[in-house]
Amino acid sequence: MKMYLLSGKMSTDNLSRKGFLLKRNLGVSVIAITIAAVIIAIILGALGGYTARKRTAEKQIGSAEEEARRIIDEAREKSDAEKKEAILEAKEEIHRMRQDLDRDTKERRNELSRQERRVVQKEENLDKKLDSLEKKEVLLSKKEARLNESQARLDAMQEKEDAELARIAELSRDEARTIIMDEVEEGLKHDKAVKIKEYEAQIKDEADKKARDILSTAIQRCAADHVTETTVSVVSLPSDDMKGRIIGREGRNIRTLETATGIDLIIDDTPEAVILSGFDPVKREIARVALEKLISDGRIHPARIEEMVEKATREVDNRMKEAGEQATFKVGVHGIHPELIKLLGRLKYRTSYGQNVLSHSIEVALLAGIMASELGVDVNLAKRAGLLHDIGKAVDHEMEGPHVTIGADLAKRYRENKNVINAIAAHHGDVEATSVEAVLVAAADAVSAARPGARRESLEMYLKRLKMLEEIAESFEGVERCFAIQAGREIRVMVKPDKIDDAAAVTLAHDIVKKIEKDLDYPGQVRATIIREVRVVDYAK
Repeated sequence: MKMYLLSGKMSTDNLSRKGFLLKRNLGVSVIAITIAAVIIAIILGALGGYTARKRTAEKQIGSAEEEARRIIDEAREKSDAEKKEAILEAKEEIHRMRQDLDRDTKERRNELSRQERRVVQKEENLDKKLDSLEKKEVLLSKKEARLNESQARLDAMQEKEDAELARIAELSRDEARTIIMDEVEEGLKHDKAVKIKEYEAQIKDEADKKARDILSTAIQRCAADHVTETTVSVVSLPSDDMKGRIIGREGRNIRTLETATGIDLIIDDTPEAVILSGFDPVKREIARVALEKLISDGRIHPARIEEMVEKATREVDNRMKEAGEQATFKVGVHGIHPELIKLLGRLKYRTSYGQNVLSHSIEVALLAGIMASELGVDVNLAKRAGLLHDIGKAVDHEMEGPHVTIGADLAKRYRENKNVINAIAAHHGDVEATSVEAVLVAAADAVSAARPGARRESLEMYLKRLKMLEEIAESFEGVERCFAIQAGREIRVMVKPDKIDDAAAVTLAHDIVKKIEKDLDYPGQVRATIIREVRVVDYAK
């Protein structure tokens, strides 16, 4: 039992020891397992971390690559935009530079044009100066020639005087007395001639005064209105669109109107206006009336144009007939042939130097009648001749020859009085007047034409006359300056006081007047005034 117990105790101890050992081994195993598990866990964690980091890194790398691609794309887009913007800016800069270049080029061209104009003006001024110098050289040459001639004459006169003095020195007292008496007699003859001339001028002045009184009375009792016309007529349009309708398709309407009337139509940039151009005033009036009718009617085509031209022709013919009848009624002349009355009416559309011929004829008839009544001759004959004196101007563009001859032929054709025919033929001095009435018609015609404002004188002829007056005065020695004034009726000459004295001034005025009478044709008379002034200036210091 004891043994058993011992053995049992021993076995228990063994068991305990085995259990302890087992426990200890088990604890070591657990620890080892734990350590292994930890190591494994660590390894697994490391592997997981590595994997996670790898995945994270791969994700980051992928996102980085995407970000890089996005950045690259954005950079590429931005660079494209900047490139386009840079291109646009470059284009704008190029355009601006081109505009600057064009502006500079234009300014340089303008400057060149201005310089060219200045050069041309300088050349013209130089040409004018050269012409002036040439003229001065010619004048100097003429003056030199005249001086040589004058010197030669003076030398001859000196020789003659020397010879005369030598001859006188040899004369006796009686011979000298005889010579003196002869010279005195010659001087008296000259004075007598001067007196006779003065009396003749006085008588002429009195006659001119009487004539002027008669003319002034006639002019005061007769006043006619004048209308200035030219070779063109203007037709107003309601709008500029009407110009296209007047022209028509392919110009049919305007060609038809020009063919039917014989008048040129000028359609230009003038707003709301058409110009009719032609020398025949009657045809121009027909064209004007027809065009106004077409514009008011609104239907413009070739057939309508021809119809309106025919109506306008009839209307203008009636107007001319009425104008002729009114003229005869106003003047108080009756029994004129109807064709002559119609020709008188044509003068309503005829002008001469800007003066209406019909109004001029009426005025001449009234003036001639008044002067005839003052002189006691046939008033009706004077009026009739005055009214018909320019009848030839009604057809002078259709018939050859001067209007005087044409008018006389027309008066013969329609059996006018021979005195009327003579007055028509003689009112410009082409034939001799055979009656007082013819002279009165010529005088009335001159009065009507010479009335201020009745006719327009050629500006060129007016300036030429003034220039020639000044050139004549400047051609004399001692003349400093000269001025043509009073519309060429007076020349004022300023002379050099050291070269021209008071006695020489009288001679100079006489010489200037004589040369003007010789070289110029002028109406009325020209007055020459010599101005000689001496000024002495001193200063008190």
